[in-house]
Amino acid sequence: MTRNLGQLDRIARFILGALLIVLAAMGTIGVWGYLGLIFVGTAFVNFCPIYRVLGLKTCQDC
Repeated sequence: MTRNLGQLDRIARFILGALLIVLAAMGTIGVWGYLGLIFVGTAFVNFCPIYRVLGLKTCQDC
């Protein structure tokens, strides 16, 4: 897996994912909010498989 996420993309994914998880845990948006785990996971591994399929990269030095 070669990295394909830039710093800003990783931060946005982490924040959005964490927000979705918190809202799901509070029962506000239901179990679909746990899809935020995917966003948090991709932020940590610095790789998005969908970006790979589409040929996208948001990092400057990769």
